[in-house]
Amino acid sequence: MRFIFRTDYGQDVKLAKHGGHVFWYSALMVLLVAAPWLFAEYWLAQLTFILIYGIVGLGLMLLAGFTGLFSIGHAAFLGVGAYTQAVFTNMGVPFPIALALAGTLSAAVGVVVGLPALRVKGIYLGIATLSFGFIVEEVLARWESVTGGNSGIQVKHPNLFGWKVDSGEGFYFICLVIAVISTLAILNLLRSPTGRAFVAIRDSEISAQSMGIHLARYKTLSFALSAALAGIGGALYAHKLRFISPDQFNILQSIDLLLMVVIGGLGSVHGAFLGAIFLISMPQLINLSKGYLPDTIGQAPGLQSVVYGGVLIAFVLFEPLGMYGRWLKVRTWFQLFPFYRKGLFKRQKSFQKSDRLK
Repeated sequence: MRFIFRTDYGQDVKLAKHGGHVFWYSALMVLLVAAPWLFAEYWLAQLTFILIYGIVGLGLMLLAGFTGLFSIGHAAFLGVGAYTQAVFTNMGVPFPIALALAGTLSAAVGVVVGLPALRVKGIYLGIATLSFGFIVEEVLARWESVTGGNSGIQVKHPNLFGWKVDSGEGFYFICLVIAVISTLAILNLLRSPTGRAFVAIRDSEISAQSMGIHLARYKTLSFALSAALAGIGGALYAHKLRFISPDQFNILQSIDLLLMVVIGGLGSVHGAFLGAIFLISMPQLINLSKGYLPDTIGQAPGLQSVVYGGVLIAFVLFEPLGMYGRWLKVRTWFQLFPFYRKGLFKRQKSFQKSDRLK
């Protein structure tokens, strides 16, 4: 059992709460750096996709999990970033500059989309972002002179000022560095007054406004930052696939991204990466399990959607905090053993129920 005594307010905002955090996160970093020598090429590619989706998940988590603004068209930002990166890279622009342009253009589009958030919220905001997703998909399909239309376009290998990154290991390290920088940036943002303003808006817009928080400014900023991270993720996604087309950024992709943060755990940075692990590993688990299922079920079309829907319903009903919430309960059990009391989290659940009735 571990006891943490806080003697000043600065300890509340430290990234590492105790020595155990430093040890385990350092061990994780060592494992991630050594991954190219430990895993085969296929598993390294899957790990790269997890990092890319984790970056996108961080952006969506900032918007939905910490600001309380839901987006059902987030794949559109992914597409804007992917096509920006593809076009500039094919023109010979170095990878870092093209990446910055992808993030900046996505953020600018995010500001435009964020403007409706000043007037609507909830399901109406979801419909507005969904409409935006359809518009972007249509533009990508019709603007053939730039995007190649429905035929799509090829994407060249990243060029780091003369160094052509054409190996899976090299690109994995690029994704790892960007994922670490993005995670640290989000963690520091959440510790700042801006991050606390986001959380205040999520909890109660009226209370936040009464404290002097400018709702329009912070909502727009949240959309812009979320879109920028989605655009950066989209740029890496384009390089990883080496080919992009409009149907890769449709409504189904948006739903997958929303599913990712909900199952990972809304309101937690860890949840972005846990959700990415779920999103990448679930299709493979379903394919492996098909051989053990009756043909009428295993070969039925739409099996993956049914499983996704079932998992989402199960998490909403039994574990609203997602995979990260479950991990917190398991960790608490080990920390308090043998003094763990059954129903330790019941008070929080009953509070949520009473809060819902108001």
